[in-house]
Amino acid sequence: MKRLVPVLVVATILLIPTAAHAAAPADQDYVALGDSYSSGVGAPGQSGTCLRSPNAYPGLWDAANDPATYKSVACSGATTDDLRSSQLSALTAATDLVSVTIGGNDVGFAPTIITCTLVGDSACAAKVDESLEYLRDEMPAKFTATYAEIRAKAPNAKVVVLGYPILFDEAATSCGFAGMSIPKRKSINKGARELNAAIRAYAQAAGFTWSDVTDEFAGHGICGASPWLHGLTVLPPTNSFHPTANGYRYGYLPALNAALA
Repeated sequence: MKRLVPVLVVATILLIPTAAHAAAPADQDYVALGDSYSSGVGAPGQSGTCLRSPNAYPGLWDAANDPATYKSVACSGATTDDLRSSQLSALTAATDLVSVTIGGNDVGFAPTIITCTLVGDSACAAKVDESLEYLRDEMPAKFTATYAEIRAKAPNAKVVVLGYPILFDEAATSCGFAGMSIPKRKSINKGARELNAAIRAYAQAAGFTWSDVTDEFAGHGICGASPWLHGLTVLPPTNSFHPTANGYRYGYLPALNAALA
């Protein structure tokens, strides 16, 4: 079965206690984990195979707060399995702060968007709906294991799990060349909301801090008058459906700051 944007199935998970840590930013050791929404795809200054940018929200937070140490190991295309196999080595018992976005690639974010770009409204909706079985069968264990391993590697850290923006403005009648129809936008947005709800449930069950970015991005969806997200992009194509520089600075960064307040 193809991995597509999921529909929430709430599972009962035992709460893992969160370690209390109140270090000031100047004393903190900060590690950013996750996928392209944490590495900075869509922002200026991307480099390397992971497409990391100093203009992603972790780099912006580092520049504004000057923590004792900062390292981003977030990588474009990363799944929960990738995070567990290649990113956790950056964490130690001395890590004070961890931020992470993860889950979108597990459920096939890119294939879903590509499919919806090429097919009709009902086929797009069907592709989104197919994710229900995948979420039920696979994602509970993946989220639970990922968050448990983060806690084990960084037992003293405050861990902030950030969600994904709702991609599309649903009111605009036109979305440009090869743009999504309103029914497609609604289907994809529905999937994003339910993906966020699932991530929130498992993150909070793990004792982590959840940060929902949907309020920060409200009014700035693709097809709208003031988007903070790239639509379909030719050069570079990887920027497609990722935050712009404004999306990271005025969307994700305030969401992280709010979670740390």
